[in-house]
Amino acid sequence: GGSIDVSAEVRDNEVLVSVTDHGIGIPEEDIPHIFERFYRTKKSIFISGTGLGLYITEQIIKAHGGHIWVESELGKGSTFYFTIPKS
Repeated sequence: GGSIDVSAEVRDNEVLVSVTDHGIGIPEEDIPHIFERFYRTKKSIFISGTGLGLYITEQIIKAHGGHIWVESELGKGSTFYFTIPKS
């Protein structure tokens, strides 16, 4: 396994958290779908999972008034960002 970097930054009315891996990245065509329930990328057939993890994560963050998104580059990794209101 590789390393994962986690950081948090307090902004005006929210906290921004970022989680970065240095893995294979997510294909651009998959990014709009990765938060959908049961969505799995074509490359994920070799990795166990149900396609629920990111969907559930997004639902929890939204329930707390936050937002989640990802930036990714193939061969370099991905950074997931999410915000949560301070109050």
